[in-house]
Amino acid sequence: MITLLNNISEVLTLESAFKKDGRNLLPEDSCIIDNAAVIHNQEEILWVGSKENIPSNYKIDQEIDLMGKVLTPELVDSHTHAIFGGNRADEYTMRLNGADYQAIAKAGGGILSTSKGTNSLSEDELFNSTVEKIERIASYGVGTIEIKSGYALNYEGEKLCSKVIGRIKEHFAPRIQIFNTYLAAHAVPKSFKDSAEYLNQVVIPLMKDLADEHIIDAVDIFHEEGYFSYEDTKLLFEEALKLGFKLKIHADEFGDNKGAKLAAEFNALSADHLLCTTQDGIEALAKSSTVATVLPGTGWFLGKPQANAKKMIDAGCKLAIASDYNPGSCHCDNLLLIASMAAPMYPLNMTQMWSAITMNSAAALGFNNQGAIIPGLKPRFAVFKTNKISEITYNWGRNLAEPI
Repeated sequence: MITLLNNISEVLTLESAFKKDGRNLLPEDSCIIDNAAVIHNQEEILWVGSKENIPSNYKIDQEIDLMGKVLTPELVDSHTHAIFGGNRADEYTMRLNGADYQAIAKAGGGILSTSKGTNSLSEDELFNSTVEKIERIASYGVGTIEIKSGYALNYEGEKLCSKVIGRIKEHFAPRIQIFNTYLAAHAVPKSFKDSAEYLNQVVIPLMKDLADEHIIDAVDIFHEEGYFSYEDTKLLFEEALKLGFKLKIHADEFGDNKGAKLAAEFNALSADHLLCTTQDGIEALAKSSTVATVLPGTGWFLGKPQANAKKMIDAGCKLAIASDYNPGSCHCDNLLLIASMAAPMYPLNMTQMWSAITMNSAAALGFNNQGAIIPGLKPRFAVFKTNKISEITYNWGRNLAEPI
């Protein structure tokens, strides 16, 4: 079926940004078309241009009038921990009152607290609660969402979480694309003597088990001191590659552990957090296809300094922004709000900001055939109830998105 989207006030095509692989972007690379139209079928965009120049050689099956509205590539949230049970609101209060991460963990909080809450839920309870979260995220104009496992921290629980994410993927397809990331290597349960034991007894055997079920899209690991070491990460990556999995990594959040360099070495889809990544890691990312994903909401939520996004951009990195929506270190699911607030802080120009939450965040999931509104790419769009693209990011926290 061929669809004509007509009378669009503005279309953010990002055509030049796409041709530049999302790097070294200038304001003019946004390539905005006024009074525009788009023709597409279910598989690809067929034509984009002024509504005065709509070609007559397409048999239009349906026309949708978008007068007074803006069309952009759909937003992509490439880093969330949206499947979890429990609530950690009290921890946030403790943090505001001066407690640090270690004190909160000692009081029974942290990832292990969410592990208890997650393991207390049935499959249907996990499914239903996560579906509700995904619907809310999608209401902001987000059409592709990554969900990581990682809060059960035992063989059966992690297996269940991965299967529930698989169910969610089927439930939302094709309206919302769900990317299923395996993050059993999120923390080390107290029942194991060290990270290597947990990795070899749970994480790697379960990864091999799940490989036979073909529900996992990528493998991730929390590479930090006190969690999983450089040697742990290399071992998991090597085993994951044997199974044909794509790779992602939580890198350099608490210290510069050379996680960014390791990600580039293994051609990972993305290296995420990067708060403490130094020049050698930034240069390695710039020379690689690995997307540098920054998570500004986490820095704000924890009261930490931000990643040096400007240095990454100036070096030629492909920069993405994600929400890191999770119960403990960033309980904010609004990617557009986070990006709008981060842009003047980093700083980013408008093309860099929009590319960071569309084409570059799609690339962080291996989706290189979307993220711009140009012929040949997938027709994945977001619609906003305003005449100007500038209004979308100007109105912090106001949701202007609507379904087509």
